[in-house]
This record gives sequence, C-alpha cells and structure tokens, in this order.
Amino acid sequence: MANFTLEDLAKIVANRATESADKSYTRKLLDAGIEKCAKKLGEEATETIIAATAGSKAQVVAESADLLYHLLVVLKARGVEIEEVYAELERRTSQSGLEEKASRK
Repeated sequence: MANFTLEDLAKIVANRATESADKSYTRKLLDAGIEKCAKKLGEEATETIIAATAGSKAQVVAESADLLYHLLVVLKARGVEIEEVYAELERRTSQSGLEEKASRK
C-alpha cells in the first residue's frame, strides 16, 4: 500500500501554485480562472465515470488520480483547505447517510 496521501497531493498543488505558469500546469490552470479549473474537474469526473462503467481497473485508478488532482486545484482556486472538507465529512459521518441526506431538504 502506498504511503502517499491526499494531504501530500494538496501540498504539491499548493507548492506548484507558487511557481510560474511556464513550469507549472497547476499555476497555468489557476491563472485561467475558476471556470477553467471547474471545467477540467468536470471532464475528469466524466472520464472517471466512463472508466468505472466500461474501463479496466487500471483506467479507474488513473482517472481517479486525475479527478482528485483537479478537485484539489478547484479547492485551491476557491481558497478551500482540504481540512475544511475533512471537517465536513466528519460532521456528516456522525449520522447515517440517509439521515444526512434527509437533513439537507
């Protein structure tokens, strides 16, 4: 099992966001704006869905990695820290998924 974590990836995204767009794809995406970042996230989500339904396990893994990266770029673009997402997940897991969904209505 790999020791690489989502926090590790978030740190890489944060570091690459400080580099020049000539050297960093992350910086290039951020410079293009939230709309471009969100569009890339949507594309990767679609590719992950396709891989999940019709692809191999390796394709699901690869597309999931792309999806997580682009999610972290969107979070960076919006100034959201991964810890904020973890806190929300922790809050939600204090009740069943069905109860949580019902509370949103």
